[in-house]
Amino acid sequence: MVWFGLGFAVLMLVLMMIALIVRFQAVPNYVVGYDWIGNVAHIIRSTPSWRDMLPIINQEWLIEIGKMNYDYGMGISEWSLNVVPVRMFVLFILGALVALCLGLLRTESCPAATGTTLRASTGLGAILIAMTNATMSWVVCCAAPSWVVGLAMLGLGVSTSLALESMGPMLNAVGFGLLLSTILFLAWRKSRRDTHLPRSLNHA
Repeated sequence: MVWFGLGFAVLMLVLMMIALIVRFQAVPNYVVGYDWIGNVAHIIRSTPSWRDMLPIINQEWLIEIGKMNYDYGMGISEWSLNVVPVRMFVLFILGALVALCLGLLRTESCPAATGTTLRASTGLGAILIAMTNATMSWVVCCAAPSWVVGLAMLGLGVSTSLALESMGPMLNAVGFGLLLSTILFLAWRKSRRDTHLPRSLNHA
């Protein structure tokens, strides 16, 4: 599950970069690295409230890869993909949970309708979490890395996309709720089946 989680997080970054390149028909022309550890330490020292500290750390960048337009002075970043360690950790957890769900589904002999429902809940949960942890930025959307940039890129109005940004935490929680509910249900069915298995063998 660990390797699946790491692979899933890296795959999400690759897919986001491909989406940006295809959407804007241009390849990145700059890469910038940031002192994430030093910045987080500075945030912890200078922010007295944990309520304020955690959201700030959640947005702190490690790497920025994007397309710079040098037609205006020092240049303007038209679009970029931001590697945010906290978001990467969330994607890692997502990948591990998806691997666990798939593993339990493979060993579960449930009716076709139930299996389809469980796979659908796993897929929907994964989509919600992955979508709300996207870290793409676009100058049209105030250049702030956010999951709603993807919606704007797909054609949804920029103002509408930005208005939906506050729904991110709720959608993220719903996604994790679906995955965890699926895992608990499958684990319960497996434990129940294992409990009744010796009785069946005895009767045989």
